[in-house]
Amino acid sequence: MAQFSLPQNSKVLQGKKIDASNGAKNKKTFRIYRFDPDTGENPRWDEYTVDTSKFGPMVLDALIYIKNEVDGTLTFRRSCREGICGSCAMNIGDCGLGGTNTLACLKAIEDVDGAIRVAPLPHMPVLKDLVPDLNHAYAQLASVEPWIKTETQPPTRERLQTAEDANALNGDDGKGPAACILCFCCTTSCPSYWWNGDRYLGPAVLLQAYRWIIDSRDEATGERLDQLEDPFRLYRCHTIMNCTKTCPKGLNPAKAIAEIKKLMVARQA
Repeated sequence: MAQFSLPQNSKVLQGKKIDASNGAKNKKTFRIYRFDPDTGENPRWDEYTVDTSKFGPMVLDALIYIKNEVDGTLTFRRSCREGICGSCAMNIGDCGLGGTNTLACLKAIEDVDGAIRVAPLPHMPVLKDLVPDLNHAYAQLASVEPWIKTETQPPTRERLQTAEDANALNGDDGKGPAACILCFCCTTSCPSYWWNGDRYLGPAVLLQAYRWIIDSRDEATGERLDQLEDPFRLYRCHTIMNCTKTCPKGLNPAKAIAEIKKLMVARQA
């Protein structure tokens, strides 16, 4: 039987354990992925036990506390802390069961029993610690030209929409395609993107493409569909549904991709 192993320098090792709880009654352990490419060392799991009364209820609060008070070398992205910017997307979960892609600012500490495992978004190059390299994903986003494209003379005021047209973008429940914050939790949860990310656009970018395809103010629908008519850019989606399951905003990228496919069929009929 064939046997496979990871390259030696890619194996994640056990790192340091720091108890900064000072004997507190309410404490929690965070097992955090650490990697610094400048050292040439293997990635590792560092464990920090902290007093949960010292910070807020979300995982991001704990990470900020650990960086500020326990280990200043910890690196991660964050900005709004309100589930709007998408910066703090990570893989978070139980150490035994594995994690789910979500936003650290929206993930409550109490939702995870036992120690909490925090890792960067999967299947992306890691720049440092919890920071993934999203350059390729953003280049794919740029390829679908996520802005209004028109040929007619611009109006003297804003381009108007009916309430129904705006609702197609926003959704009855506020969870339409325009609500995507580009955290890429969905894209990095998609097996099709893991294996074909060089050519498959992935759920987040396709959701953005759909958002502009159905915008009543846009005049480039045919051109946009032409750009997606490709065996890989669109059709590598196999409706696995990981994207919809993991979206921290409750959006439905899988449905958006299916709607694009339906539009492809309709224009060929």
